[in-house]
Amino acid sequence: MDTLKAFEGGATVHRDDQERAHVRISGQVQGVYFRDSTRQKAEELGLAGWVENQPDGRVEAVFEGPSERVREMIRWCEEGPPQASVENVDTDIEDATEDLEGFEVR
Repeated sequence: MDTLKAFEGGATVHRDDQERAHVRISGQVQGVYFRDSTRQKAEELGLAGWVENQPDGRVEAVFEGPSERVREMIRWCEEGPPQASVENVDTDIEDATEDLEGFEVR
């Protein structure tokens, strides 16, 4: 799976190399500590945002911060925690809005 193709080779670098990624992760991603593991990794990388389960079984998240760290977080989502089985990561790169503080599990 190549989720990075959505933003490699032509991505616009935003203010001070900041960007926001809106991701939707599908597979066996609920009930496997995906959200808490995502929070831990995002905090480790110094990213702001949130993560939440969706009724359709996916996990949805928003990550905002330095471009390189946001992209590292997206790559991490392709694998997730050991208990997860990720099938797909759909990613949209957006302008950083800088309206997020900290990282929240919803």
